[in-house]
Amino acid sequence: MSMNTLQDLFVDELKDVYNAERQLVSALPRMAKAADSPDLAKAFTKHLQETKGHVTRLEQIFKSLDLPARGKKCKGMEGLLEDGKEVMEEEGDARVIDAALISAAQRVEHYEMAAYGCLRSYAELLGHQSVVALLQKTLAEEEAADETLTRLAEQGINAGAATAGIEDGVED
Repeated sequence: MSMNTLQDLFVDELKDVYNAERQLVSALPRMAKAADSPDLAKAFTKHLQETKGHVTRLEQIFKSLDLPARGKKCKGMEGLLEDGKEVMEEEGDARVIDAALISAAQRVEHYEMAAYGCLRSYAELLGHQSVVALLQKTLAEEEAADETLTRLAEQGINAGAATAGIEDGVED
């Protein structure tokens, strides 16, 4: 694809984030299953439902722009999810694995927040006002998911990971 205009960039990035969200729909159930903390599993499950809504919103955006809802392979999300998959395949203390899952998930959230922030700005500049509101709603949900993960980490999961191995005398 040739990128000669901001509209070209906007459409290219819409396709990228559409694919990213679809990849995440596949990954979140595995992350929820891998979580030991019921609260973390619940956060992943809740975000799965939101992510399905993000896909639907993106499809609405494509339709409003008279474009087919098609993605292009999002290599960034693919890499982030591969990192998360490696965490899920690790053996070790469940508290440490949960902390690692939060870290992997927050990298995903920050990637998405950057994408939606840029898309919203482009939509504003291009005069796609109805699209701006949809992108802002998704951005707010991504920010809320990130805040939930931070709260879970700070309210116990990271502290639990910090004590892992110490009570068993397994310190490095």
